[in-house]
Amino acid sequence: MSVPTVARIAALIDHTILKAEATRSDIEMLCAEAREFDFASVCVNPVWVPLCHDLLSGAASMVATVVAFPLGASEPAAKANETSLAVSEGADELDMVAAIGHIKSGDWSHVSRDIAAVVAAAAGRTVKVIIESAVLTDDEITRVSIIARDAGANFVKTSTGFHAAGGATLHAVSLIGKAVGDATGVKASGGIRDCDAALRMVAAGATRIGTSSGVRIARCLDADATPLGELVKHPERHTACATSRVRSASA
Repeated sequence: MSVPTVARIAALIDHTILKAEATRSDIEMLCAEAREFDFASVCVNPVWVPLCHDLLSGAASMVATVVAFPLGASEPAAKANETSLAVSEGADELDMVAAIGHIKSGDWSHVSRDIAAVVAAAAGRTVKVIIESAVLTDDEITRVSIIARDAGANFVKTSTGFHAAGGATLHAVSLIGKAVGDATGVKASGGIRDCDAALRMVAAGATRIGTSSGVRIARCLDADATPLGELVKHPERHTACATSRVRSASA
């Protein structure tokens, strides 16, 4: 079981809005909330990176953006170019979608080159590799996680949250964590809408949580008098929960 080294769940949350219809006002609110709660980052589509960079100047929260989102079906050179542009505009973290079709084809050389291209273009910034775990076998999850780690990625991330097959599961988070060990982070993303799901993902090994429900989760959990580490070990102790407890994670 993973026990967080931070005191507040907000420090593990990538406060996310990736829907196509997000407006400038939506992004401004996202950044204002990030400043208020000190989320790990805001995660936005690339077109909003310059605005977030300006709005979060001096704040604790990083600016994260996505690469080849949500399909991952771009050439490695295109992903590298997208990464370079995002970095030049102020991105601190890059959440790239891996070459899912090549994973399913067993073309591991391409998968490795694809990730390495983004890591190189990121020039030292944090890279998270989205593997769309719901469409992969256990062997594929394990293998691509090891490849991502060896290619220099900082995190392996479960899901885009946009695939019909589903988002993060406790099983996938645990598999990724076992594959990469302690040196590489695990980001659980997709369908995490309440405190119970967030706590159980952290217990399974997630070191970062991607969610659009960050405000509700942080406001609720970080107001609990029970230390976060204890809540991760015993989610049932979070009895006065204000979130909706949507069944968003499977065992």
